[in-house]
Amino acid sequence: MAEKTGLMICGHGSRDARAVAEFARLAADVRARVGDVWPVEHGYLEFATPIIRNGLDKLRDQGCSRILAVPGMLFAAGHAKNDIPSVLNRYGAEHGLRIDYARELGLDPKMLRAGAERIGQAEAGAARKVSRHDTLLMVVGRGSSDPDANSNVCKLTRMLAEGMGFGWAETAYSGVTFPLVAPALERAVRLGFARIIVFPWFLFTGILVERIYAAVDEAARAFPETEFIKAPYLNNHPLVVETFIERAKGILEDDTAMNCGLCKYRTQILGFESQLGEPQMSHHHHVEGVLRREKNTHDGHTHDHGHGHDHGESHIVDSEYDHGHHHHHGGHDHHHAPYPHADHPLGPRTLKKD
Repeated sequence: MAEKTGLMICGHGSRDARAVAEFARLAADVRARVGDVWPVEHGYLEFATPIIRNGLDKLRDQGCSRILAVPGMLFAAGHAKNDIPSVLNRYGAEHGLRIDYARELGLDPKMLRAGAERIGQAEAGAARKVSRHDTLLMVVGRGSSDPDANSNVCKLTRMLAEGMGFGWAETAYSGVTFPLVAPALERAVRLGFARIIVFPWFLFTGILVERIYAAVDEAARAFPETEFIKAPYLNNHPLVVETFIERAKGILEDDTAMNCGLCKYRTQILGFESQLGEPQMSHHHHVEGVLRREKNTHDGHTHDHGHGHDHGESHIVDSEYDHGHHHHHGGHDHHHAPYPHADHPLGPRTLKKD
């Protein structure tokens, strides 16, 4: 009997229903493209349903004995390197199921073109025409405790700015690392460009994108002599959809290697030496599908998961301020290595608490 292969798209998840809906639409776009070749399901690591295990269950119910799992992550940090693989490995072991894991979306020509088109959309919608030579491009990444992932945002910024011919470019982050958006904009204004375009390198909306745009609005009020333009995030751009499919096909072509040479878990990276050899494990089982659980009452009581937790990554949805590294969740504890620059003057300490 021929082996039946299914495609599993693994998302992070969000408390924002709009973000969850956008991810589901992207999964539907992938299904429309390759559904006649592979059954396609999706699931989330935390905060939303279906969780990853639910999607895997559906593929098994459809007779799939091999799964191609693609992480819906722009760059490889803790979620792509540890959390999602841990969930997949555990499920595969429990069910005797072969699950092969793709690399992250990463720096890719298709993704660069998608980003350039989003920036072009912002320029086209502006009230006046300004030369790109008089424009500063600011690309905003999520921010992570993984320096390799953070550095990829810098490379992305350079490739977009050089490819599109902007007068200058800066990189900022939405959380965890530095510089964050507000202080980065304050310094960018001093360079004297007529226009600043802020482009969130995000797949979907959510509180982090909203905070980025809010910081742009605040800068526009503070510096009325500069024109600020908010570029749309990537969303389900056709080239993003193509990249997801390309990552799945890469599994079949043995093109799955992430950049291990600069991975803090595999080699001693300056400033992160203590994290060499940390175990591959997920800390997210306590928030799998938590949004759905919070809406349900069981046996006369409700489940309250209103905790802030920053596992050293930029996935924080309700809080980006907490950088503590000890968390207690209903009888179990887990610890995370501290981000060494959490107190940086241009980093998370600049955020205003909601």
